[in-house]
Amino acid sequence: MRFVVTLIAVLLGLMLGASALSFRADIPVEELKAKYGGEPSQYAEIGGMKVHYRDEGTGPVVVLVHGSNASLHTWEGWAANLKDNFRVIRMDLPGHGLTGPDPESRYRVADFVSLVDALMVHLEVQSFAIGGNSLGGAVAWNYAVRYPDKVEKLILVDAAGYPWEEPLPLVLRLAGTPVIGQMMSVISPRFGIRDSIYQVYGDPSRVTEELVTRYHELLLREGNRNATYIRFSQGFSFGNVDKIPSISVPTLILWGTLDTWILPKYGERFHQDIANSELRIYANLGHVPMEEDPLSTVSDARTFLEALPE
Repeated sequence: MRFVVTLIAVLLGLMLGASALSFRADIPVEELKAKYGGEPSQYAEIGGMKVHYRDEGTGPVVVLVHGSNASLHTWEGWAANLKDNFRVIRMDLPGHGLTGPDPESRYRVADFVSLVDALMVHLEVQSFAIGGNSLGGAVAWNYAVRYPDKVEKLILVDAAGYPWEEPLPLVLRLAGTPVIGQMMSVISPRFGIRDSIYQVYGDPSRVTEELVTRYHELLLREGNRNATYIRFSQGFSFGNVDKIPSISVPTLILWGTLDTWILPKYGERFHQDIANSELRIYANLGHVPMEEDPLSTVSDARTFLEALPE
């Protein structure tokens, strides 16, 4: 216990000492829209927010949901590959990207499921395939549980769901605590963002400065850091795990062997619990394989999706 108290005190001291150098003000959303929200971006008025989304291509509909502290840009490689044959819809979840904070702080998985459904109603899309990575994977499978008649196929990419049997990554444990979490909502050094991306990539050499800049700047979108603190302080429950075996739609499970955030064994559990599922494992890829190596991963996704009805 004394060690834990000392560690926290040291961390607080380091953070306070670095605060003058590391403090970063929020970036106005209009400034970021000019850089990240041009064509083909659109905005839908939902729940008191202007939800940022992209709707590209024609054909069977595929909805893609990003993970925690990411954005719809994480699916750029997949969207570019699929939009010639599919209608690809992606959005920034509340508290992320250009969508920004929810005025009522609705950041639980069930809230995100409701947001996705509201956007589909807005776009008059009645049925579709849905895929998600990490937190977005939890949104995707919970959507399939709540709206089984709307989901034609399901893709889970290093998806959250089952309670962690290992300690949470340190950054997640600290981000939801009252003191450190609030400090992190104003102290967001670029090197910390770079290190976090290194952790989720199997091969850190794939991480570009452009990628780090995008993650960093979208985190600094006015309101997003405080939304992150609120979301993490709400805990890490990812929905009705006991309902996963009820999923009956064809399901593709993709996982990176080097994922240290959600270990590959959880991909095996999804595969065991979802009867109509197949599992693909990628050597040398990490927690975001669809972003780290979009070409190899989207190839498997395309093969799986091509059986969708016109």
